[in-house]
Amino acid sequence: MVTLEASRLFRQLKSADMAALCKAAQERTFRSRQEIFREGDAGDGFYVVKDGMVEISAGIGQNSRQVFSQVGPGEMFGEMAVIDDKPRSASALAKEETIVYFVSRDDLLALVEHSPSLAMALLREVSHRLRQFDRQYLREVLQAERLSVIGRFARSIVHDLKNPLNIIGLTAEIAGMSQSTPESRQQAVANIRQQVDRISEMIGEILDFTQGVSSNLVLPPMDYSAFVRAVMDELRAEAALRSVDVELENEPPSQYLIINPKRLRRVFFNLMHNATEAMQTGGKILLRFEAKPKEVITEIEDTGPGIAAEMDGKLFEAFATHGKTHGTGLGLSICKRIIEDHHGWISGRNETGRGAIFAFGLPVP
Repeated sequence: MVTLEASRLFRQLKSADMAALCKAAQERTFRSRQEIFREGDAGDGFYVVKDGMVEISAGIGQNSRQVFSQVGPGEMFGEMAVIDDKPRSASALAKEETIVYFVSRDDLLALVEHSPSLAMALLREVSHRLRQFDRQYLREVLQAERLSVIGRFARSIVHDLKNPLNIIGLTAEIAGMSQSTPESRQQAVANIRQQVDRISEMIGEILDFTQGVSSNLVLPPMDYSAFVRAVMDELRAEAALRSVDVELENEPPSQYLIINPKRLRRVFFNLMHNATEAMQTGGKILLRFEAKPKEVITEIEDTGPGIAAEMDGKLFEAFATHGKTHGTGLGLSICKRIIEDHHGWISGRNETGRGAIFAFGLPVP
């Protein structure tokens, strides 16, 4: 049980101001679960808890309420509606049998007008209350955002795993046919192993992305032409499942670059996958190359509708996506991370009468 004199809010008041406050205060008792005031009521005064506990809540939607705080002995509530002369923005409920001091709005304003120390005490208390509310609000927003991010990652992982799992399923069916030859079964085993390796790489890339730091890559020099040709075999096999042709407009340069083949292959697959998704009824993916003294540029163009205007400025942001039935846009963010780890650059653009064009540059050592 806390008296007005012992309340944190009024400890610094002068004796004359405290006497005036005690004279104006009325004691009120509320049963357990009894409503003290309701959201939307007039702000007729404010309260200080003498004994018990008060729950402050507000309605969210039609059938839900959010508890903002619990007020114990010595703490005040209901002051905001008094200060700004607006209806109550929340409801107050006695959680147990509770005794409060009630000071009417007119009495409080008269006291504040004649007592600068009371005005300052109220200001400090309101500031403290707002800071507490801000912290609680931020915690809830961050928690909701964490749950949302987890959901997006889950959808992204499922989306990325679908293609290699489909290939594994189809290949296993072919290998299990009675008319399959030993050679075709051997090739099927190799294909399945290849897709399992790809799944492992995908999971590694997602884990790498969530760490928020660049990887310490050990990058051996490699003939870029040989690398591209090896990737092309995989690209063509996967694109054919969606009636998409993959073609080289010119030969990749036989230039030795410092690349990580497993990670860079992920860039090709992500860009190709986006292109095939954009061409639901089939189409063509074109690759072209340009060797410059300081870098090798690779362009991947599709015959789809191009990059949506809504993606302007956020193409490589995590989870940015538009018009996709699956996926969350994480693929391009991973591409950007991989290319930047190779000390290169990546961009996307539209050109009149053409589909989406993605280009990336890798430095010549």
